[in-house]
Amino acid sequence: MTYICYTNSTRFIHPNVDRHMETIKKQKPIKQCIIPFLDYCEVEKGLSDNTQKNYSQYLRLFVRWLDATNQSALLPHQLTQKGVWEYRLYLARTYKTPRGSALSKKSQNYYLIALRALLDFFSDRDIFSLPSSKIKLAKDHAGQQVSFLELPDMQKMLAIPDVDTLGGIRDRAILELFFSTGMRISELTALDRDHLSFLVAGSAERTIELSIIGKGKRVRTVYISARAAQWIKKYLHARKEDFSEPLFANLHSKNPEERRLSPRAIQTMISMCAKRAGIAKKVTPHTLRHTYATDLLAAGADLRSVQEFLGHKNVSTTQVYTHVTNKRLKDVHEKFHNGGSLPSSALT
Repeated sequence: MTYICYTNSTRFIHPNVDRHMETIKKQKPIKQCIIPFLDYCEVEKGLSDNTQKNYSQYLRLFVRWLDATNQSALLPHQLTQKGVWEYRLYLARTYKTPRGSALSKKSQNYYLIALRALLDFFSDRDIFSLPSSKIKLAKDHAGQQVSFLELPDMQKMLAIPDVDTLGGIRDRAILELFFSTGMRISELTALDRDHLSFLVAGSAERTIELSIIGKGKRVRTVYISARAAQWIKKYLHARKEDFSEPLFANLHSKNPEERRLSPRAIQTMISMCAKRAGIAKKVTPHTLRHTYATDLLAAGADLRSVQEFLGHKNVSTTQVYTHVTNKRLKDVHEKFHNGGSLPSSALT
């Protein structure tokens, strides 16, 4: 027999009402479920450290909102669509970043995605709660556009680092590697010296295949161009007796635990190079990833191949680059379609 239960204005159907009510009695407040959820993300879902860190950060704000609205003891089954809507209003209208700015729709969605993942955890653990499908993400039409560099601007950026210094050689190698492989910044900073140590004595005159651990701990192959390989080889030679583990090292730290160059340091370097190159737009490591994908598509690569190069799980993610394929198809049509050569009189 099926029973219908109503809990805090939310309608649930459960095959065994007594067992269901007993389960609710054993629930812990949502704020006490965050750490078990993060453990679940690591052990069962196999999510990257970066994703776990982001979920922790985003859910920390949700917990702060619960505390601020006197809902510290809110149980999973007590979170309703009305409560989610009030949290969304808080994200959109009230919350300010440490810099004092409002959250963009794209950033708001990150917080909502983390909350949806928490609700999925509840479902997986048979903890009664609002279905994650009830949380809809904000439509961000601006977010469908990607920022990328034209090749002349990319060339200007590559020429900025002072390659007469070790730091400059390192920075040039980083820029070349981003542009050659389309790596995510987390993938690039995770590289160790041993991954490319064969370049020290080997040849750097051809494209090199390198297996890396990407998003979701999926293994994929990236391709390092001969030019990028030459800069990495030059950088490894310049490090001389520095045999610390990270490929890209913080040259100002002697502490082994702080030798790996941080994502923040790389972001700052790329931003500085862009400004010095006279590029007005904001340039980030992800801009270089977009530039890599755009360059491939503009040269004729198909979308499925670019999906593999970027390590996208679904081709729908890669379809944000249709601005390139659409333009290329238009150019092909204008160049090869003979209809344009018909005399106007043929239309009358």
